[in-house]
Amino acid sequence: MSEVTRSVTELINEFAKMPGVGKKSAERLAYYVLRLNRTEALVLADAIRNVKENVRYCRNCYNLAEQEECEICRDPNRNREVICVVEQPRDLMALEQAGTYHGLYHVLLGRIAPLEGMGPEQLTIDTLVNRVRSGTVREIVMATNPTVEGDGTSLYISNVLSDCAVRVTRLARGITTGSMLEFANKEVLADALSGRQAF
Repeated sequence: MSEVTRSVTELINEFAKMPGVGKKSAERLAYYVLRLNRTEALVLADAIRNVKENVRYCRNCYNLAEQEECEICRDPNRNREVICVVEQPRDLMALEQAGTYHGLYHVLLGRIAPLEGMGPEQLTIDTLVNRVRSGTVREIVMATNPTVEGDGTSLYISNVLSDCAVRVTRLARGITTGSMLEFANKEVLADALSGRQAF
């Protein structure tokens, strides 16, 4: 690509670093930003700044939050006896959109993937175990992605929790093996949640 201006080239290069964004898509995004009027562009820049400055992980479940606890953990109407374990906050959002689950969540912030250098110690498993040992949790719903790594992570967690008085279930296999929760439609997710089975 011939250099248009240094600023435009830098913007294209930054967009190209995003997952799933190739060089052509990065160019389209950069030219979209150039077409925005100054106010719109600064609103976009402020939204990015606000996310980086204000968003943190919930101290209980590691969902995205702007306070110490996320909205779900603060909601008094949620069933506190059930915790649904997911890999990432985007998986939690996908399950919430299905509208059938009313318990709490726990976000692992990844999955066990030794080839990528991700072991159990890099995840939030210790915090999950402490939540279960608090005594109020009756069921853990394993909702990791149905991949080799996701299933391995679920198996590891169920083994860690084997000495706790908690029922461990998993999503029904209405979700195709190898797919990602964030791409499943809400009907499939609703069926998977309602048809969950013992792990």
